[in-house]
Amino acid sequence: MKMIGCVWAMASRYGMWIMHPSADVDLCVLPTNPLLEAAKKNGKHLFYRHFDNTIIPNEIQKESLDAVEEINMVGYPNGLWYSINNMPIIRKGITATNYNIDYNGKKEFLIDAACFPGSSGSPVLICNVGGYRDKQGNLKWGSSRVYLLGILYAGPQLTVTGDIQIVTIPTAQQRAMSVSHIPNNLGYIIKSERILDFIPIFERLINK
Repeated sequence: MKMIGCVWAMASRYGMWIMHPSADVDLCVLPTNPLLEAAKKNGKHLFYRHFDNTIIPNEIQKESLDAVEEINMVGYPNGLWYSINNMPIIRKGITATNYNIDYNGKKEFLIDAACFPGSSGSPVLICNVGGYRDKQGNLKWGSSRVYLLGILYAGPQLTVTGDIQIVTIPTAQQRAMSVSHIPNNLGYIIKSERILDFIPIFERLINK
């Protein structure tokens, strides 16, 4: 964990974070190869797994999705994790809005799942292994599908005064807050297709 903290600090120090080209999209990426190489030079081999763009649903796959789908979310709610094995917590929920309809005109949708501090940046996936039911009600026994639907970034919360506010879900549990908030178990998700917006940025960097 100490090594991970060191390489993470190095990334921040040298400005390796790349922000989304649209200021209203709360996404950023971090090139990991320099960090992995830095760890390797220090005799550390970091274990990791990654997604690729083949699990971002294409247009045909999007049309196959029902208005309500079961989802899984991977993250660190309230800072909870497998502290010994350095692994996250997996939550389960459903889509709260139709994935194929942009929520409030943005490339976003809502999920019905408990979204606590520490969940920000969590990937939201459909992960059906060994079978699932399609939108026509047909059972697809023996078939599997894994789609990266999006990334959690915020959620509506109820204040103790009764006001509803849309707040960014913090990446770490906050120790003190001036206003008490009660999560209402909804999460705002940026659709995974917005990740592809980073490709031209990396292409320019490679060409340089």
